[in-house]
Amino acid sequence: MAGGGLEHTDELLAYLHDVGARSDEVLDRVRAEAAALPQADMQISPDQGALIELVVRLIGAKAALELGTFTGYSAICIARGLGPDGRLTCLEVEARYAAIAQRNLNAAGVADRVEIRLGPAAESLEATAAVPTYDFAFIDADKATYAEYYELVLERMEPGGLLLLDNMLQRGAVLSPATESARVVDRLNRLIHADDRVDMAMTISADGLTFVRVRG
Repeated sequence: MAGGGLEHTDELLAYLHDVGARSDEVLDRVRAEAAALPQADMQISPDQGALIELVVRLIGAKAALELGTFTGYSAICIARGLGPDGRLTCLEVEARYAAIAQRNLNAAGVADRVEIRLGPAAESLEATAAVPTYDFAFIDADKATYAEYYELVLERMEPGGLLLLDNMLQRGAVLSPATESARVVDRLNRLIHADDRVDMAMTISADGLTFVRVRG
């Protein structure tokens, strides 16, 4: 529909939850667990999780990277998309969340293909060689460092690799950025839009999900 879009009403979101993504007992429990935490808004939506899993499977990713694991919902989705021969490296700064995520990955039966590295994501990345390593990456960590994460991850992506960045609309705050997070994300949106190293498309999925493909 040209020039428009849908209003995200409660009824429409409930419909999307019911039929827009498949779930199971583990994912339902992880969502409920995250919803009870003070940082519940860090949890991705079920339709985002299903989309990420499908995209990972479609591109045949084998080596994936995640920045910001929280309680493990998105990591489960990525790991399931990878299949048993793939490997996912998760970077999580909070020990409490890393422990919860590890338990949830175990319950989902995908822990054998996932490694959680504890510590600041930038430091973890800087400790590795800046060489093509990953064919899929998902950034959903502290927004104030998003621009730094983008560059660090891009340096470590395979040609043709796909990078997804979450929360790129900041609930609309990018239109008139009044916080540091919104200003950082707005600047990064504009940088990605002009970046001739990549192909890109931003979607309105949840709070804005940007797809970035590294050019060969």
